[in-house]
Amino acid sequence: MKAEQSAIPDGDPIALFDAWFAEARDSEPNDSNAMALATATPDGAPSVRMVLLKGHGPEGFTFYTNAQSRKGGEIRANMRAALLFHWKSLRRQVRIEGPLEEVSAELADAYFRSRAFVSQVGSAASDQSRPLDERATYLKRVEELEEGCKANGEVPRPPWWTGFTLTPERIEFWLDRPNRLHDRRLFTREDGGWTSTLLYP
Repeated sequence: MKAEQSAIPDGDPIALFDAWFAEARDSEPNDSNAMALATATPDGAPSVRMVLLKGHGPEGFTFYTNAQSRKGGEIRANMRAALLFHWKSLRRQVRIEGPLEEVSAELADAYFRSRAFVSQVGSAASDQSRPLDERATYLKRVEELEEGCKANGEVPRPPWWTGFTLTPERIEFWLDRPNRLHDRRLFTREDGGWTSTLLYP
């Protein structure tokens, strides 16, 4: 078999993520910023769900959530998580691991206000992850809150609605290749910089 070079370059993983993310925004039909968020309880029981990336850069990857939800409770009890982006149209994946830090109240306020009014209402009316007797109960709460906040067109951010930023310690890029001869490169943060190595597929 003819030798081939890795298509995943060494260097700055944040810049590489930016490049891949830009391509995904052009090619993915829906929610190119969707990512799987894996959390765990203090005793190691895992859970995973899809959330949306709402900010990223050298400082980390930010998402927002109801802190009283199952994931919020697990995050507060164990401030570490893992993220996975899967861009099927590009046949690429990115895995990211590291500690979490809660965003400031000012940042949470600013993002909450940037959301559509109906989205503000929907999240404020929801006891996320908790049992619901019937859908009509939730829809009634949405309607009542919407009516109460309609005058100023803005919903006060609930104190339990917040955001978290994951500071990456490990970032792995995966690129599909024919015959499962995939291309993988792992970046690890060391002493404020990054080292990388290829991985067997």
